[in-house]
Amino acid sequence: MKTFSAKPQDIENKWWVIDAQDVVLGRMASHVANMLRGKHKPTYTPHMDCGDNVVIINADKVKLTGKKRENKMYYWHTGHPGGIKERTAEAILSGKYPERVVEKAVERMIPKGPLGRAQLRRLRVYAGTDHPHVAQTPETLDFAAKNVKNKR
Repeated sequence: MKTFSAKPQDIENKWWVIDAQDVVLGRMASHVANMLRGKHKPTYTPHMDCGDNVVIINADKVKLTGKKRENKMYYWHTGHPGGIKERTAEAILSGKYPERVVEKAVERMIPKGPLGRAQLRRLRVYAGTDHPHVAQTPETLDFAAKNVKNKR
């Protein structure tokens, strides 16, 4: 028996919509990362981009367990000496771009490199309920109903 290896013409990409309202961030991010990579498909090939397109709505209403909302810090550096900056998850979620918390959680679960960046381009995150991808007829994935622990 030969090992299956997907070719570019064999790959089919679907569109999914996930509602992140009251969903635990880390659990959703790991599931979305697997969908972006294509690991949920039987035709998964590690060196090919065989993942699906994922649209996440209500990213501003995502839940963090424990005291992560107040204590979890996001760091970045300006490039200048002593230029390290930090911001809490609460500040980002209540700020201008609350979808960045979900984007960073998924981004950090995808492998680094050219293939990972290509897979990450298939992720679209929106703070509200509206999204401009209705023409692609995405299927709704009820992630909160998959496990009792997924929702808070």
